[in-house]
Amino acid sequence: MPDQTTTSASRAEKTERVVFGQGFLKDCWWFAALSGDLKPGKLQRFVFLGEPVLLGRDLDGKVYGIRDICPHRAAPLSAGQMVRDGSACVVQCPYHGWTFNTEGTCTSVPSLTPDQEMDVNRIKVRNYTVREQQGIVWIYITADARRPTEPDHEPPVLPGVVGGNPIIVETMDFDSHIDHAVVGLMDPAHGPYVHQQWWWRSAKSQLSKIKQFEPREHGFAMVRHAPSKNSRAYKILGGAPATEITFRLPGVRYEHIEVGPKQVLGLTCLTPIDDKTTRITQIFWSDHGLFRFISPLFRLGAKAFLKQDGDMVNLQNEGLKYDPSLLWIDDADTQAKWYQQLKKGMDVRTQ
Repeated sequence: MPDQTTTSASRAEKTERVVFGQGFLKDCWWFAALSGDLKPGKLQRFVFLGEPVLLGRDLDGKVYGIRDICPHRAAPLSAGQMVRDGSACVVQCPYHGWTFNTEGTCTSVPSLTPDQEMDVNRIKVRNYTVREQQGIVWIYITADARRPTEPDHEPPVLPGVVGGNPIIVETMDFDSHIDHAVVGLMDPAHGPYVHQQWWWRSAKSQLSKIKQFEPREHGFAMVRHAPSKNSRAYKILGGAPATEITFRLPGVRYEHIEVGPKQVLGLTCLTPIDDKTTRITQIFWSDHGLFRFISPLFRLGAKAFLKQDGDMVNLQNEGLKYDPSLLWIDDADTQAKWYQQLKKGMDVRTQ
């Protein structure tokens, strides 16, 4: 609980930050891109948590991230080009040719004349800490842009057959704040009403099936169990599949399936573009030969599920625009309530 001596102003600020459907978690890792999405020397513009980011690789292949706004006249640096300056790789602004290294420090201002003394190294753009591991690029967004902090934890290490080229990648933007997107995707009660395909029947009887949960770092997990019998896709893999589903803040959910010695990992990452748009990325890896063979079916399923969830989000928005109070109950809303408590706990940690 916050210290009782906290001022009214700071209490109001904290309340605003952690209220459901508002604000973003900072000082944590967000999914940014797959390793294969970033090519050496190519400048790419992304928007994370309402901030424009130039995310890319330098000419030597090292991943970096800096704010995609030139401090001179606000031109996007991603519209420029990457060039070599001696042994260094620098980003050249397309407007006036100012250059910045991949730490965000200005290295040259071409318009300066020899008699003009100016320490261009004092000019900086925001630099973001990035990590590349297991074929994924993660970005660390700090709470205070003026005082970047070193991460106090690392990105998640995913289990199973991760890395290299995934078998399936599907992406969709939801017209939703990340909080609504997260609880919508983890909600077990909507399946029988939203997801109905010939190859996947979300039976209402599954709602009463008890699952065993346990805490995990920055989240929780549904411990390993047999998949629901309504999934014909799982049955095709043969054997006796066992699955474990883990959720980790701020927006990562992964399902690790074991079929004898073979494995399938399904990863869902939610990254806010802004306070009204959330990007959902679903990725699958597997060393199971049959999975690659039936991957078109799984790809069809991923697209169908995302579209159905997106359509329901749009429908939900019709009610949310009136800012109603939401009634959270136990049972089916338990995971959503855990998410809210975890989010509050991490938000307080970063104060």
